[in-house]
Parts: sequence; C-alpha cells; structure tokens
Amino acid sequence: MVSDELRQVAEALGESAVAARVLAGGFSHETSLLTLGSGQVVVRFGGADHGIEAAVMDAARAHVPVPQVLKVLDAGSLGAGARSAMVLEYVNGTPLSQVLDGAENDAATDAETDAGELERLGAEVGRVAARLGAVRFGHPGFFADARLSVAPGPPWSQQLPEFAAQCMTATPEERLDAATRTAWAELCSIHAQALVGVDDQARLVHADLNPKNILVTRAHGGWRVDAILDWEFDFSGSPYADAANMVRFRADTPGAYRAGFRAAFADHLPADLRSGEDWLYLGRVMDMFALSDLVTRPVGHRVADQAAQEIRRWVAHGVPDSW
Repeated sequence: MVSDELRQVAEALGESAVAARVLAGGFSHETSLLTLGSGQVVVRFGGADHGIEAAVMDAARAHVPVPQVLKVLDAGSLGAGARSAMVLEYVNGTPLSQVLDGAENDAATDAETDAGELERLGAEVGRVAARLGAVRFGHPGFFADARLSVAPGPPWSQQLPEFAAQCMTATPEERLDAATRTAWAELCSIHAQALVGVDDQARLVHADLNPKNILVTRAHGGWRVDAILDWEFDFSGSPYADAANMVRFRADTPGAYRAGFRAAFADHLPADLRSGEDWLYLGRVMDMFALSDLVTRPVGHRVADQAAQEIRRWVAHGVPDSW
C-alpha cells in the first residue's frame, strides 16, 4: 500500500510509486522503503531540519559510511497537506541491533556469534565511531543552518545542571518519583564541573549512536559497517558522548561486543582526544543530557522507561565506571 504522501514524493522525483513498506526508525520521524520504477529509496518524514541533517551527512561521508542524500523536498513542493521529506539511497545491511539480539538469544540464524566474533564486531563499530571525531568545527554547540554554522551557547559544564533540573520538572511522576528526580538533578550538578575538560571540543557528534542506527554485514571473515543512519540529533562537541550512547543500556550490548568497541574506539580517536581512561567517565557525564531529556517523553515510551531505569541505577550507585 503506497500512501498519497509517498506518491507525492515519487512524483516530485519524476518517478512512479510501485510499492512501499514502513521501516524501523527513530521516535521523531517516519521512515519508509519506497519502490520506484527505477529502484528503491528510503523516505523520511518528520524529525529535525532536513537541510542541516543532509549537510552533516555530507561532512561525515569522507570519514564514515553514510547513505547518499538524493533529495530534500520541502512541504511546498509536495502539495497540500504534505510534510517535508528526505530521500536517501537504500543501503543493504543488517541493523546492528538485530545482530546483537541474535547473539544474546543464541538464535540459530546468520546473526549467531561467539564471544570472539562479538568482540571483532564491537571493534569494527568502535573504529568507525571514533572516526567521527575527525570532523572539526569552529566551536561547540548546535547547528543553526545548512551551512553548519554553530549557534553560540554556554559551555556544557554550565548547561547541564539547569538542563537536568528543567527536565526533571517536565518528567512524568509515573516514571520517576519526586525524590529520584531531585537526586538526579543533584547528581548532574555535582558531576557537571568535570565537563570543563571537554567544553572546548568541537567535533562531530552523532548523538544517537546506538545499535538500531548502524547497518553491518559479515565480510572477509569479519564485519563491515555499511552505514550510520539517522543524523537528526547531531551537534558539535565531544565524541566521548557517542561512545557513552553506544553502551547506555548495558543489557542491549553483550560484554564481548562492549570490550571490542571500547578498545577500538580509544585506539582510533584523533590523537589529541586520547586522554587515558578519562574519556569513559566524561562520556557518561555528557550522556546525562540525553538521559535527562529522554525521561520527559510521554508515559509508555519504551526508551524513556529504559532511561528511567538507568537514572535510578545511577542515583543509587553513582556514575558507572565500567562497561
């Protein structure tokens, strides 16, 4: 079934729509695989500014595998009631989340892996993730336009306490009780000062680097990363945040995979970003922004509920010091 909205996209591309199916995607956009007369493309509606996202993907492409942006279509070009859309090349590959789920469940499928293979898989993903740090900007912050101008703002060390407090005020009480919300805001305030060490880092951060946004394939006795997807939350800052994002929910990533990722990420960071073991802790503190924001989502949001579990764990035991 091809929706009217997808037919409008096909027409804007000078093509006819043959078929379509919904793909797994982010929580702020809709993603579909659209079959045209000439082949298949991926169409995304919603999410962040498509022009900024396309520009970031173009900047990243020299260093990591990224789908080609074929077209950015504003709502006005698609007709009445349509939303803006980004059209991307379709990249073959298996979501990393499926591979890791198969390994955890010991499924007798192509995703079945042993500990050594999981470590090699983690190493390949860590190597690719670290290469994002090669993309530099003038200063840290969020992108303001498709030229990738960075909007000025206070340093992260100053932003975190206020941001966490605001998020806790907006968090549903059904998700986190008042005492936990107060304790989390205090924990963020205590550790925020550590971010002075990364306040000036201005490298490309994907900011949603997790297994569902990475496509992989078995290749030459190992693994290959085919594409990093969903660049809507990217910003200029510390790459350590991406490493912490990858292992945010420990249960989602087997231990052997985490070990491989950690070692390769550390080894392949740009030389000036290698700071011993500090990057592990600093990444965790940077991830406090994301955890604080996630729990503000409506009740029933699965990832927000996972984030709430992490917040309760951190409040009880402190910022995790292991992977």
